[in-house]
Amino acid sequence: MTPKSLYKVTAILLQYELIELEDIYPHLSPNDSDMLQAHKKNMIAARQYARKMSMVILADKGDNNTAEKEEKRDEVPDYQKLGLLEALLRLGDWHHAKLLMDRIPPFTAPRHQSIALAMTQLVHSTIEPLYKRCCVPRGSKRKAHKVLANSKAPKPVENFTDLVGDVCKICAYLGPHMSKDPVLIVKLLRIGKAFMKSFNAATDVGKDADKDEFFYSLLTLVDDVFLPSLSLMDCNACMSEEIWSLIKAFPYEFRYRLYGQWKNETYALHPELIRVKANTIDKSKYIMKRLTKENVKPLGRQIGKLSHANPGVMFEHVLSQIQIYDNYINPVVDSLKYLTSLSYDVLAYCIIQALANPEKERMKHEDTNLSPWLQSLASFCGAVFRKYNIELSGLLQYVANQLKAGKSFDLLILKEVVQKMSGIESSEEVTTDQLDALAGGELLRAEGGYFSQLRNTKKSSQRLKDCLVENDLAMPLCLLMAQQRNCIVFKEGSSKHLKLVGKLFDQCQDTLVQFGGFLATQLGIDDYTKKLPPLGEMVEQCHITPDAAFFMYRPMFIHAIAAKVDELKKADKGSKNSSSQRSQRYIQAVDFIASDVIESVHTLHVPKVWDDISPQFYVTFWSLAMYDLYVPSCSYEKEINKIKGQLTTLEDNRDVAPSKRRKEKEKYNLLIDKLKDEEKKQQDHCQRVIARLKHEKDNWFQSRTTKNDTITQFLQLCVFPRCCFTASDSVYCARFVHTIHNLKTPNFSTLLCYDRVFSDISYIVASCTENEASRYGRFLCAMLETVMRWHSEKSIYEKECGSYPGFVTVLRASNMESSSKADQLDYENFRHVCHKWQYKITKAVVICLESQEYVQIRNTLIVLTKILPYYPMVQNFGQALERRVDKIRQEEKDKRPDIYALAMGYSGQLKSKKTGMMPENLFHLKEEKEAAKTQSHTQIGTAQTNGPVVKQELDATASTDKGKESRSSSSKSQSKSSSSGSKGSSEKSSGSSDKKSSSKSSSLDRVIKEEKSHREERDKSQSKEDKENEKKDKDKSHKEDRERKDKDEKSHRIDREIKREKDETTHYVSSKERESRAGSHTSTSSQGSNKSSRKPELSPKTEESERESKRRKLEGHSTSSSSVGKVSNSI
Repeated sequence: MTPKSLYKVTAILLQYELIELEDIYPHLSPNDSDMLQAHKKNMIAARQYARKMSMVILADKGDNNTAEKEEKRDEVPDYQKLGLLEALLRLGDWHHAKLLMDRIPPFTAPRHQSIALAMTQLVHSTIEPLYKRCCVPRGSKRKAHKVLANSKAPKPVENFTDLVGDVCKICAYLGPHMSKDPVLIVKLLRIGKAFMKSFNAATDVGKDADKDEFFYSLLTLVDDVFLPSLSLMDCNACMSEEIWSLIKAFPYEFRYRLYGQWKNETYALHPELIRVKANTIDKSKYIMKRLTKENVKPLGRQIGKLSHANPGVMFEHVLSQIQIYDNYINPVVDSLKYLTSLSYDVLAYCIIQALANPEKERMKHEDTNLSPWLQSLASFCGAVFRKYNIELSGLLQYVANQLKAGKSFDLLILKEVVQKMSGIESSEEVTTDQLDALAGGELLRAEGGYFSQLRNTKKSSQRLKDCLVENDLAMPLCLLMAQQRNCIVFKEGSSKHLKLVGKLFDQCQDTLVQFGGFLATQLGIDDYTKKLPPLGEMVEQCHITPDAAFFMYRPMFIHAIAAKVDELKKADKGSKNSSSQRSQRYIQAVDFIASDVIESVHTLHVPKVWDDISPQFYVTFWSLAMYDLYVPSCSYEKEINKIKGQLTTLEDNRDVAPSKRRKEKEKYNLLIDKLKDEEKKQQDHCQRVIARLKHEKDNWFQSRTTKNDTITQFLQLCVFPRCCFTASDSVYCARFVHTIHNLKTPNFSTLLCYDRVFSDISYIVASCTENEASRYGRFLCAMLETVMRWHSEKSIYEKECGSYPGFVTVLRASNMESSSKADQLDYENFRHVCHKWQYKITKAVVICLESQEYVQIRNTLIVLTKILPYYPMVQNFGQALERRVDKIRQEEKDKRPDIYALAMGYSGQLKSKKTGMMPENLFHLKEEKEAAKTQSHTQIGTAQTNGPVVKQELDATASTDKGKESRSSSSKSQSKSSSSGSKGSSEKSSGSSDKKSSSKSSSLDRVIKEEKSHREERDKSQSKEDKENEKKDKDKSHKEDRERKDKDEKSHRIDREIKREKDETTHYVSSKERESRAGSHTSTSSQGSNKSSRKPELSPKTEESERESKRRKLEGHSTSSSSVGKVSNSI
């Protein structure tokens, strides 16, 4: 054992240069090769220890402490080189100490505590002047370190730039072993914090080379010294907070780079850190195996202790368990309340690293659904970022970068974060009551519009908003999501399964709507206006569809109108604030704000579009929302009653303290008053909007265009894009159509609009995604609700449609001169048209259900579920639909479970609705329909495809009818032979009309007959009881068919009898006239012939009265038939 006095004498001789280090170095033990071998052996032993800890060993691991003790015992060898190094450091001779340390393996010397403390004492003395000037408060008492007077010692540090020299080098040689002197780490951290404060406050960042050099040196110290030293400390939470006080001044890009180096590389460089990492993983496994919601508090403390020193290693294991077991999410989130600020920041980095792991597949093996690990991680992100104050910048930028790269999987992360932090849900399966509440004000939406009430989200919403504004990510994320919708379809769609493409599109769409709603409620008007590009630029340069562009532009438009109204109100301070004046100010503000928008929309579509609809109408449609057209009074009343119920429960609860009861009561009463005020404000607002629409309606549709073209452009550019955008928009579109009708808008045919919507839904259904089909179903349901309300009672129809221009049945180009009178569609003919719409929907639905295509069948079942309250209303349509759904249910049971589930759900609901269906003869007057059903079914469809019936066509039809009438009147004055010929021809034409009426629904009957044959084949494999039930149903159906045929034949027989009697009457009258003209020249035989043609058993008066009654019946039948034909021709 070499005495320490010898090391000291040798160090003094070297300090005064009496001997050279090269002269004595060869004589020092051990050899360099032996030291290097010992270093390698130590590294191998550490790796073996880590491997042993990661293995599953059933025996107790109680010998770990013994192994550590043996390792520590081996760490104290008698190395003369290390003894001389310690003596040099004690004297302050850094020059020779550095030369000696360069010759031995790295970090071999500071591994010994005495050498490490000697090095830290040298740093203490060197930084004393700077630390005293920058970090020590005036008047504080402390033990100061003496500055070394040795010429070989490092020069004392007076400013920040002097730290770059010897101090940083000594710290680099120490590495993680600076953990042996925590006081020195705190001093250096405080010096670094003072430097960053001045560095970030400087305006000439990047120009001062010396400051920049120390900035990067400081980053190196954090990377190589401070963070590794923290790992070797035993759960030192104070040190973790001190390190965070420095590195929080760095941008998140620098911090995450440091965490990555610390977690992925630094642990592999030092044997001590290898052992620490292995122990941390082992303890993490122990905790996670036992973590439940019942022991969150004690195990949460253990998680906190582990994370103080090694957060990266700890969270890597925790996140891996969350990705496998999603039931860990809530207990883990609750257990993280004992973490330090540094640990929270490292957790955010670990989450991003887990999301960006290239080895993880984001889709399941069948490539049709997102992987469960991604869904679990997204849910964990939303919960942890909401509960704890963790910086979001890195996560939001990661999502933006993924969108820039054309990847939309990680939008699920943003969706969950926004939902949890703001409470704004993006669920498509909202109930009707929730949808009604979403049409109200902000308070009603918060109380009744979401599944989970918005509670305690004010702080988290503010944090999310601040992060978006500070990093300028609000509008870029919106624009990227709007662009990504098209990228999913046209770029990603070619290589992915169609089902997955639809889900990704729906996810992107839902997240865009959710995120846009958050920005609309949280961002101020100044932030929103400054960040959002103009409307035309968004469409033309950013390549965003008009529906998404108007969605983002609408909040700014509303804010601008409100600001202009306030400005006009201040200008008219002296005038009375009446309702008419408020409406007038609102109209003026809209005209002023909308003028620029109207000019910008001219370039969104080809010029020909604006010949059919005006730009003003286009802007009006896209700028309004459900809040502007409808006041959900029922939802307001429901929420107020619910709060009153809570008040009653509170008063009955005697366990609540009186003071708390009083506060809760005041809170509930205040909430009720706010809801009432909000409802009144919305009512006033809706009145102003209606006044605005009345002011604009005359300029919406051009008079020089046809109504068919107008409806085409309206549906194509306005209704269909928006009704599939959100669930609220789907109801808004139906409400807007109804509003146009109620305003009696010129040149707009409500009847033709509804006919175009219901005539063929198969194409739209086949092109929708799953959520779009749900929204389209809501739109159809709202449209059918209006139609069936008009169908329910004649008084309602006459009141709301009887005198409205939307139900005029003569459609023609208005720029042509016309003398034909516009006819209103009467109630019975409207019921015929409603039956035709039910038939058209049935036909389209049957086509889609029999297509064997997954998307068409799924979307059709979704749409049918949504429109179930108002379709089917006719029994035979419901029966045909039920048979188709039962067939799908049997075919898809073992093939496609999701379609089978949809079919099962709809089948059950359809069967429960059977009692509400009505027979066809109750839905509309079937007797009238028999004469013109074919025309009613075909001519409306002709109007849809060939355009409106113009005046010339109606005139030609009228002249043809007049010609027929003249020919029929002339035939009455012809001879008997010509009369009998006309009788035969009339019977022939009657037979042809009977054939047409008998083919009233040949398509549907043919489908039903095919289905019956299929059912007969399937019956062979059914049980005896099922066959008997089917036989009963079949007999019942045959019986109904026979009764219907008997009724039809009876009607035809009566018609033929009336026709025959009419011909006989005509023949008799003509013969009597000939007798009177012939006079006495009439022969007896001719008189006998005339008498034989009469009915001798009837008196002349009786015969005349019977003829008159039959004539009236015949004329009434022909009038009803001609009225139906006229309706069909008009539509």
